Amino acid sequence: QVQLVESGGGSEQAGGSLRLSCAASGYTIGESCMGWFRQTPGREREGVASICPAGGKVYYTNSVKGRFIISHDNVKNTLDLQMNSLIPEDTDMYLCAASSRPWRLIGHTNALAGYTYNAWGQGTRVTVSS
Repeated sequence: QVQLVESGGGSEQAGGSLRLSCAASGYTIGESCMGWFRQTPGREREGVASICPAGGKVYYTNSVKGRFIISHDNVKNTLDLQMNSLIPEDTDMYLCAASSRPWRLIGHTNALAGYTYNAWGQGTRVTVSS
């Protein structure tokens, strides 16, 4: 059974940085992809960043390009999200997600779509104050 456990959330002032981490068990990224999403109750889940190491692909939503960096550690089997230059609009619950689709079937149209992923973590909260 796949388990994804996020950590690293917290409170930070605007302009600061946070690093999120997701520990995966029962799952190996292999030829597939993992991603970070964020969600506010009552709003649609938003894809933030995705990585497909076997294909050398990374994807970011426009609002975080140049500020966030997604990475995957094959040895530790962890997914990280380095969040820099934080803004209050980054405040949200951040969830880690894992896909079983081959990276060749994941591209710009679906890399940040929730339906691409079939395993989810519980989330870690990020709060950015102005």
